[in-house]
Amino acid sequence: MTTLKEQLRTDLTAAMKARDELVKGTLRMAIAAVGVAEVAGDTARELSDEEVLGVIAKEAKKRAEAAEAFDGAGRTELAEKERAEGVILARYLPAQLTDDELVEIARQAVADTAAELGEQPGPRQMGQVMKKASAAVAKRADGGRVAAAVKAQLLG
Repeated sequence: MTTLKEQLRTDLTAAMKARDELVKGTLRMAIAAVGVAEVAGDTARELSDEEVLGVIAKEAKKRAEAAEAFDGAGRTELAEKERAEGVILARYLPAQLTDDELVEIARQAVADTAAELGEQPGPRQMGQVMKKASAAVAKRADGGRVAAAVKAQLLG
């Protein structure tokens, strides 16, 4: 079984052979970001697949934010490039949850927290509910979407 980092390198080689500049540039950027994360901190270490997924998710989020900023500035050609890079990075991320699935996870997290507390949680217990919901989501949705779904459940 190959690791995600090895898969990125294999796909980079394929993109280089195919002369696909967009994929090549995007994968080089992702591999560089993984390398930076590996040497961050006191000692250099190999990242696990889960940590590599986190780096790729962070890079994909940067691309989405940059595309939004370029759109706001009227630079549609740059926004399209950022979106295209985000699509390439999304290939390596787990499938994202639908809104209905996210609402159900938030509902279950509220119910689990209520069972632990012995009462219906309110906005003050958002941290406890978010902890359960985030664990259930497992990086299949952006934290902002999870927080919005939890907040909607807590506020009724």
